[in-house]
Amino acid sequence: MLQSSPPHESQWSPAVPTQRSSKDLGGPWHSEAACRRDEAGLFFAPSQEPTAARLSREQAAKSVCARCPVLLECREHALLQPEPYGVWGGLTAAERRVVLSRRRRRDGSSGTRPSDISRIA
Repeated sequence: MLQSSPPHESQWSPAVPTQRSSKDLGGPWHSEAACRRDEAGLFFAPSQEPTAARLSREQAAKSVCARCPVLLECREHALLQPEPYGVWGGLTAAERRVVLSRRRRRDGSSGTRPSDISRIA
């Protein structure tokens, strides 16, 4: 049986993340997450973190998310759970609350077009 070589970095750093189905991943989505190689502290705030430090840390976490092949799966996980803390799927907890609020409004209105959904989340 031939063993496949490890994927090249370019395979895991798409310019635009693509959504993959769980069958494409060969395991749970989080096993392919880019953040598995980074320090968890980057994604979660220490207590009483100064605002400037928080914004810098969140931006660094979002840069990791931007190159992640499972960004969309991670984001949906955080929205469905919902995860109350940290950067998940390139969104902070506050940003996820906004997305959830928009989804609730969208689901409550009958005039939403399918094209609106991609802009909301």
